[in-house]
Amino acid sequence: MAKKKPKFYVVWEGRSPGVYRTWEECQRQINGYSGAKYKSFPTIAEANQAFGENATLHWGVAKSGRAEAKKTATPKVDREELSLLGVDMTAWAVDAACKGNPGELEYRGVDIATGLQLFEMGPYVEGTVNIGEFLAIVHALALLNPDEGGSDEQRRTAVYSDSRIGISWVKQQTCKTKLPRTGRNRRLFGLVDRAERWLATHRYENPILKWETKRWGEIPADYGRK
Repeated sequence: MAKKKPKFYVVWEGRSPGVYRTWEECQRQINGYSGAKYKSFPTIAEANQAFGENATLHWGVAKSGRAEAKKTATPKVDREELSLLGVDMTAWAVDAACKGNPGELEYRGVDIATGLQLFEMGPYVEGTVNIGEFLAIVHALALLNPDEGGSDEQRRTAVYSDSRIGISWVKQQTCKTKLPRTGRNRRLFGLVDRAERWLATHRYENPILKWETKRWGEIPADYGRK
């Protein structure tokens, strides 16, 4: 008998929204809960990403309805020049944007060589840029990690961030935000808690590099809103 492949369950609306590793755990959150929204995913990385997104992107949507990686609209990047300046063109770049601080937060990751957007999360109604920078780095590390579905070739792929604070928090394995936890940002802090747990329980070999904006211009994952 073929071994049954594991599934991971995302609960967007339920007693305790989150990502669960068994159907039994998921059921406890949705049984008898009016308006429950949930869905299974084949890998933990996909489940984590989906939980950070709006449920409408996944709830009732077939796999064929998932959006493919897309080209970023901004900023314009001279990749030949960046290569000559010493940028690792095999790396990923991440960035966050916030309308106000705190304010509506989103973050994303981009493949520097191709300009493909690899992931995009949010918007979250209440967050800070530093939280977004922290989450963006951890998100990239998780997607690149062979234990989470990344390839062996990606285990040393570098991740660029233009945030010294975000890099520092990741290396300390703690999001040291002073933003108070409220009902408005509960979902965002759920991601923060999972990111901290991931850092505490996983090893990674990916270099986390500081993007030198003064030398190279805006990071390729920048939202172009400055």
